[in-house]
Amino acid sequence: MSSHGAAVVRPASREIARAAVQAELSLAAYDLAVEKGYDNVTLDDMAAAGGVSRSTFLRYFRTKDQAILVALKAYVERMADALRSRPREEDDWVALRSAIESFVVPIYTRNPAGAQAISRLAMFTRTLSGTHLERADWRTPLTAALAERHSIAGPVPIGLSVKVAAALDCMSLAVAHWVAVDGAADLVDLLREAFAALDGMRAAHD
Repeated sequence: MSSHGAAVVRPASREIARAAVQAELSLAAYDLAVEKGYDNVTLDDMAAAGGVSRSTFLRYFRTKDQAILVALKAYVERMADALRSRPREEDDWVALRSAIESFVVPIYTRNPAGAQAISRLAMFTRTLSGTHLERADWRTPLTAALAERHSIAGPVPIGLSVKVAAALDCMSLAVAHWVAVDGAADLVDLLREAFAALDGMRAAHD
């Protein structure tokens, strides 16, 4: 085929491909940080975990913190996919809790000590804590997924946004409590307890 007949890769396609590679590299870096300890891992180590050179890794991330942030966002995208897969007839709170559990259980229980260290880092490191507390980037994909469950194509009702924000706060508080007791409590139990408290408040209001 001549060069004139070759397919042109649109910028959007390149951006999608770049984002996919960035997500995979970040997840490999995150897993390594959980396994080895964030402070024990270098940019070279993260690059090697992703199967690329340091120079290639640096095209996607300027710092280790940035790699961790991108990984967390990638996990939230997967959480949103899990939410989309929940039965449509399921209550929103149950669906959100189940989707969050699908994120929490494999990550935080595979290597509890490493996960606690990463969580402490996210809570107390300035470059990570802003996003950790704000969670704006976390709410967007989950709110979109919840809207899809309700077949909403237009503006998302504020009620759905509030549900997502509350669900993420439940997760944040459960993880914070789990870290505070050095993993002595069961994280899934804490998460369910947090959601149950919200359910109780909602029932009392109704």
